[in-house]
Amino acid sequence: MNAQDRPDMRLRPRRWSPPSSPERAKHDASTPPLPPVRRITLPGAGPEDVVLGADGFAYTGIETGEILRVDIDTGVVTAAADTGGRPLGLHAETDGALLICDAERGLLRWPGPGQPVEVLVDTIDDEPLSFASNVVADPSDGTIYFTASSRRWPLEQWMADLVEHSGTGRLFRRSPDGSVETLLDTLQFANGVAFTPDRSALIVAETAAYRLNRYWLRGPRSGNRETLVDNLPGFPDNIALGSDGLIWVTLASPRNPVLDALLPLPGILRRAMWSLPDRLLPSPARTAWVLGVGPDGTIIHDLQRDGDDYAMVTGVVEHEGILILGSLHEHAIAVTSVPT
Repeated sequence: MNAQDRPDMRLRPRRWSPPSSPERAKHDASTPPLPPVRRITLPGAGPEDVVLGADGFAYTGIETGEILRVDIDTGVVTAAADTGGRPLGLHAETDGALLICDAERGLLRWPGPGQPVEVLVDTIDDEPLSFASNVVADPSDGTIYFTASSRRWPLEQWMADLVEHSGTGRLFRRSPDGSVETLLDTLQFANGVAFTPDRSALIVAETAAYRLNRYWLRGPRSGNRETLVDNLPGFPDNIALGSDGLIWVTLASPRNPVLDALLPLPGILRRAMWSLPDRLLPSPARTAWVLGVGPDGTIIHDLQRDGDDYAMVTGVVEHEGILILGSLHEHAIAVTSVPT
């Protein structure tokens, strides 16, 4: 997309001085590296998130609106449902249903084979819910927690929100009675959300702030937010609690030094940059990168490889040492493993 083809919205840049980029952001590999990936080709692009269903199959959504069921052993891919929009973050419930954040239609639920997709939330405070991003549900009572990345920009213009640094991301709670409450506002591109192992808190990724937050649900700190991991070396996207008790975090790309340099400066410079042709804009570096983070914020695994065969990892699920990856742009999901 060229500058003249972008939606007619004027950037409203907000100044922010990011912390100095850690040395790790300059590397393009890790020790040990993320092992080689096995691609499973899909009938469309953009499997932005991936989850493991109660039936043992992997599920992902692509840009056509389809929800796909994938046998990661055989590579067989079948259509499971269609949201009629653009599915992003998913959550697999124990009864076989899927919760779906759809960037165009809101928070959805697919009960299972042969059933239509249901709309759970499409408006909040009488405004359309836009750019729903990621979701998780408490199996004990059915409470749903989900994020929306931006009030300002649609999925197709996600980079505009990072350049603007709009701070319009949100975290919501949907109670079993259907009521919706905003738990956190003014987040910098709210993205992945996952429970801690004991479900006493949520971990929420702020992509544009390079950090993970912990939001307490229970105990004396209930309702409070604190930083769990700050100054990450890349842009955190979707996250998921693994079978190993770790929070698995995707880093879609290393941090961009041009963007970091512009963020503290007058907004007119970012407006000028945004008017340039796409080929001159900062672009995500091709890499495949995931972190395994302990509940206390300790980074246990830092796994990266070059992006020649798979890149811009935005979804991850870990199960018994197997890693299944999704990507905003690839035409495949990828299977690899945690090094032993």
